[in-house]
Amino acid sequence: MTPHRPPSPSPSPSPSPSRAADAGRHARPAGSGRTVAVLVLVALGALIPVLGPSPALHGTGEAEAPGTGGIALLRTVLFAALSVPLGELFVNRLARSLPGAPPARPRSWAPYATAGGLVAALGLASVVATGNLVPGSAADVDVGGLYATRDGKLALLEVNGFLAAWLCATSRRPGLQVWPLAAVAVADALRAHPTTEYSPLLGSGLTLVHLTCAALWAGGLLYALRVLGGWRGAAAGPALLGLYARVAAVLLAALTATGVCSSLRRMPAGTVLDQLTDTAYGRVLLAKVLLVAAVAVLALWARIRLGRAADPLAACSPARAEVASLGVVVAVSGLLTALPVPIRW
Repeated sequence: MTPHRPPSPSPSPSPSPSRAADAGRHARPAGSGRTVAVLVLVALGALIPVLGPSPALHGTGEAEAPGTGGIALLRTVLFAALSVPLGELFVNRLARSLPGAPPARPRSWAPYATAGGLVAALGLASVVATGNLVPGSAADVDVGGLYATRDGKLALLEVNGFLAAWLCATSRRPGLQVWPLAAVAVADALRAHPTTEYSPLLGSGLTLVHLTCAALWAGGLLYALRVLGGWRGAAAGPALLGLYARVAAVLLAALTATGVCSSLRRMPAGTVLDQLTDTAYGRVLLAKVLLVAAVAVLALWARIRLGRAADPLAACSPARAEVASLGVVVAVSGLLTALPVPIRW
């Protein structure tokens, strides 16, 4: 007796050409939306130091120094130029400590960052060379006069530091750039606290720790996300993000402590509330504090998703928002350094 055979399933109908054409017509590049968002945030970050001085100074009775917007923009570029290469060195060191980490690394942005830092340092040095005024022409810049003042020597140190860092970044041993970058950070910390200030070395030490932690946090997160993009499917990806998150928590604690101490040195405790609203420095400082608080919430969100999500890489979404917000914080920090300090020593 011949056994009964079930009918074979009919093949599923293929999509019609018209549907395929509609799908292709409405398809959009996967990364186009993110690219546009990044470009918009970069543009806004660049506008903050340029447009920021006038609104911050409005109604305070403080006069805006010539070229404040341009100086703030140059200082923003300088901070970003420190963050990118230091973050790459930091994350590469973390990645080497992970067993089984893929050798693939994204292309380094350090040569471009240090070149931008060199241009910004040259611009700031030209301002110092004209007596802290914006030079009208090349003839106004007294390069030899830079060697005669403390600020001039520190400006030259930053120029030479970025030049050396660029040479190291383009060489076969890019890890050596950590030393000239450290010299730039020390020079900037000393510049922020003149010798006429009360206990300038203490202030410079606080600024150095604050600047270093901020650079490692922002630059490290940016590079960590770039590394994860090339490690899709690798077990070392979530491990790297988790290791960075643990170190970033320490960096945030140090950043907060040094920021509070530096602010209290410049704004005595009894005047903080008034100066946060009545001075340009205080207003921008308040904006920076609120932004850092928002970034801390995003970092906590990413840490929770990293621990609870079935796919640990789901933490990348809040982490991308965190790194974009950190870019805005860098721009606000650049503006803050160009505004008059409210305290009278």
